[in-house]
Amino acid sequence: MSKEDVGITVSKKDDFSEWYTQVVLKAKLADYAPVKGLIVLRPDGYSIWESLKSTFDKKFAKNGIRNGFLPVLIPESLLGKEQKHFAGFNPEVFWVTHSGTNEVGDRLAL
Repeated sequence: MSKEDVGITVSKKDDFSEWYTQVVLKAKLADYAPVKGLIVLRPDGYSIWESLKSTFDKKFAKNGIRNGFLPVLIPESLLGKEQKHFAGFNPEVFWVTHSGTNEVGDRLAL
């Protein structure tokens, strides 16, 4: 078994991003999805998410903050209004162009 298989191979101080990635993957909290840029939360990772969400929901409720839910798909025409903020993300965006065999009118950002 190689050192990579056994433990973390980079220090948090030297490369936090790589250290964090190794911790998450080797602890089996999450894994890469087949689609670039997406992850799969594994059972232990999802349990951590639920615990954090529950803790923050209670704190938010005490301060009168309520949860909301936003759409996953955003029409390109609406994103144009936020072009200054959106510009850095543009190369990474997944664009939905079809619903079944039908083209959607305005591309939808995922």
